[in-house]
Amino acid sequence: MEQYAIKGGNPLVGEVEIGGAKNAALAILAAATMTDETVLIENLPDVRDTKVLIQAMESIGVIVNRIDRHTVKINAAHIHDLTIEDDYIKKIRASYYLLGALLGKYRKAEVSLPGGCNIGLRPIDQHIKGFRALGANVRIEHGLIITETEELRGNHIYLDVVSVGATINVMMAAAMATGKTTIENAAKEPHVVDLANFLNSMGADIKGAGTDVIRIKGVPKLHGSEYTIIPDQIEAGTFMFAAAVTKGDVTVKNVIPKHLESISAKLLEIGCEVEESDDAVRVVAAKPLGHTHVKTLPYPGFPTDMQPQIVVALGLSTGTSIVTESIFENRFKYVDELTRMGANIKVEGNTAIIDGVERYTGAGITAPDLRAGAALVIAGLAAEGVSVVDDIKFIERGYEDFHIKLQSLGAQIDKVNTERELQKFKLKVG
Repeated sequence: MEQYAIKGGNPLVGEVEIGGAKNAALAILAAATMTDETVLIENLPDVRDTKVLIQAMESIGVIVNRIDRHTVKINAAHIHDLTIEDDYIKKIRASYYLLGALLGKYRKAEVSLPGGCNIGLRPIDQHIKGFRALGANVRIEHGLIITETEELRGNHIYLDVVSVGATINVMMAAAMATGKTTIENAAKEPHVVDLANFLNSMGADIKGAGTDVIRIKGVPKLHGSEYTIIPDQIEAGTFMFAAAVTKGDVTVKNVIPKHLESISAKLLEIGCEVEESDDAVRVVAAKPLGHTHVKTLPYPGFPTDMQPQIVVALGLSTGTSIVTESIFENRFKYVDELTRMGANIKVEGNTAIIDGVERYTGAGITAPDLRAGAALVIAGLAAEGVSVVDDIKFIERGYEDFHIKLQSLGAQIDKVNTERELQKFKLKVG
């Protein structure tokens, strides 16, 4: 079983390039099936989730040509099946984006109920509400979500809660519905905007993405396009906190600093220096970290996907911090692992009360999900001694070459497969 072996204690120093946004890529790959013409997508992250979605698309007849590691050509002219019940697809949450895409193009789709990280309930009721408002019949049978209609008609849709997934799904279906659709209380995340820009590049008519009201005029067909995916704000934020936790000096390149404002603000608050340029952010942690309070919120608030990373940093700060998780109810499962490394954290409901400690110590730990897994790796980089992280398959769902990028910043980290490789690593690092 693959693990990360980490020897902590080295400050991370240098420059790191951020890849394409996983969450944007998954929506854009699904949307690429909505035209019969060829679509070229650049800056695609080479991570497990995108590979799984591409496999699922190929299983229904989509032709995907990899031009290079980060560029694909997609042609969906010969889709022969509107049912996706691949075992793979159950593993990723974004499988449900194929519902909106195929419903928009073919007026019918059947997709396995999705999986992904076990960080709490992610109900699909808002997706179903949106599809029904557009005139589709929706039912769940034999583990499949089945949507079909004779005609999709534009409508006024108010989402009861801000849902990124529902906003994306309804936006795709509405792009090819008859008439006008308004989505109120829409999600404002950068990847929602990126998808809208991509659909517009294919001939859709979508206005207002990035605000809480999105207006869509349906079009009868979409055409081919060439598109470059935005940089990944969560990957960038993870490296920014890695700099803070290891008392390092890291320049995170190929980013959109505006997308990182809530992250930069918290780093400044706890005593880091943050320098922004056009497409890079530098984080320097020269002073001891201070405490703060954080509440996760939909964009532009502090991202739930950055919550474990900031908790790792606050665990090493002076004083007491409080972190409130308002998006997912199961997102503190990693705290037990962090406690094994010496953290002093008490979880009460959706709140973590963190008393900062001077140091973490190396331990054998398990990644419970994607973002918490990355955060535990960062904790290992700051810890005294050797840590071994299990279940790194979760981390590889959303981080490309994570250990290689960390090595380039001076981290002592390796991917190991066997006990022998682990012993070799321990001998090498002393």
